[in-house]
Amino acid sequence: MLGTLWLVSHGAWAGKAHEHGVVKLDVAVDGATLNIEMRTPLDSLLGFERAPRTEAERKAAAAVLAQLRAPGPLFVADAAAGCALSKAEVVAPVLEAGAKPADGHADLDASYVYTCTQPQELRTLQLGLFKAYKRMRRIDVQTAGPQGQGKATLRRPANSVALKR
Repeated sequence: MLGTLWLVSHGAWAGKAHEHGVVKLDVAVDGATLNIEMRTPLDSLLGFERAPRTEAERKAAAAVLAQLRAPGPLFVADAAAGCALSKAEVVAPVLEAGAKPADGHADLDASYVYTCTQPQELRTLQLGLFKAYKRMRRIDVQTAGPQGQGKATLRRPANSVALKR
């Protein structure tokens, strides 16, 4: 299933322009596992796409990284599904300590694995991204599950993704 989602997402997103305010979100249900992969320009989260230059920028970058590494309300599955975060990985090289200033565009990639005790109860995924990040304008979502694949585009105030079951 994950290989299918990877192929779907990379085929569909390949060649798409780096677009500020837009998040690409891939969501897959595979057995008892809920996988979420996110890619967005750093500008969508911080308002800049380079190594932080000021103390305020360093604090903002640290806060974003901390929130994304412990996503809590950013991704909320149906309570009846009993999903718990088992792995979170956030990659944003330009924000790492000692990163050299870079011109141009920089993205943040994040992946999350949730283990669900009742995966058959997964129906929707509530997203807290718009609430947390005011610069986000649109979330392009691709889903894959036992019953097929789907696509959705969310704009404020929408915050719910239907999961194919």
